[in-house]
Amino acid sequence: MEKEINTKIVKMDPDNIDYNIIKEAADIINNGGIVVFPTETVYGIGADALNDEAVDKIFKAKGRPQDNPLIVHIAEFDELYGLAKEIPESAKILAEKYWPGPLTMVLYKKDILSDKITAGLDTAAIRLPENKIALALIKASKKPIAAPSANTSGKPSPTEASHVIEDLMGKVDMIIDGGSTYIGVESSVVDMTAEIPMILRPGGITKEDIVSVLGECDYDPAIIRSDEKIVPKSPGQKYRHYHPKATVILYKGTEENIACKINEDYEQLASEGNKVGIMSTVQTEKYYVGKTTICCGDRTNPITISSNLFKDLRNFDHMGMDIILAEAVDENGLGKAIMNRLGKASNKTVTV
Repeated sequence: MEKEINTKIVKMDPDNIDYNIIKEAADIINNGGIVVFPTETVYGIGADALNDEAVDKIFKAKGRPQDNPLIVHIAEFDELYGLAKEIPESAKILAEKYWPGPLTMVLYKKDILSDKITAGLDTAAIRLPENKIALALIKASKKPIAAPSANTSGKPSPTEASHVIEDLMGKVDMIIDGGSTYIGVESSVVDMTAEIPMILRPGGITKEDIVSVLGECDYDPAIIRSDEKIVPKSPGQKYRHYHPKATVILYKGTEENIACKINEDYEQLASEGNKVGIMSTVQTEKYYVGKTTICCGDRTNPITISSNLFKDLRNFDHMGMDIILAEAVDENGLGKAIMNRLGKASNKTVTV
């Protein structure tokens, strides 16, 4: 059994950086330790990307499969030149528009990044985050930081420090509590080595955003189908992710049809002795009066849904639910990322 680490938890306001804490966290990184920090998407569990032993600690703490590549975080665009063999003009254009931000680009890597980071691939996933705490930590460490989401592998990603404490307390050296993340789903991952930029994982930067800048962009087929034989170039491609303890049933169709079927199934499942919860939206709450619901957000403002999605899945678990009935949303824009996460979190999809 692994010896528990004495995890230090510190609070920090992203708009009022405590550089003494940042220096302490950077020292942990530089000495081969692991630090959890907030980004604008989800919390990340970070280690020195150039230290294989430190990177191993990430996989061990999360229980993460070794063939699932990690994202490398940098604090300045110029740091990309030390990590990537070539930077296409299209990547420079995307970076100018969307970095810092929730965009990860897959590029051919230099040898300085080991196979531990890239799962043996000749490409690496690299991003420049927007969160001020994350940027301060990377700058103070003076090296790239490898950081997947700071959760037990397979569980809903953490959007608050409490989620990290629940999963990783005693497995990391420090947790920096920077409040709730505002996007709530992981970054978009775009393969810039493809002839046409290819979205490997949808996120906060949408296909529409990328097309508006580059003129073309496509989705990787792996987003649409689940295939265990796939060699993942990006986190979130191969394995089942984002699972709460409860069984999740996802409903697709018109709002009225979804609500009608959810109400019908709720009654049936509850009569069988199950504790059932409904993940509703502002537009559909009215259909579920008297039932156990959590309103995830507003369909006309998808970021309100993405920011609450993982938190609400965890909240249903805290409520002791056996089954979660979740509504599908429109897949345009950010809705594509929301549906990607819900699809991976669900055990069954019902179309009505």
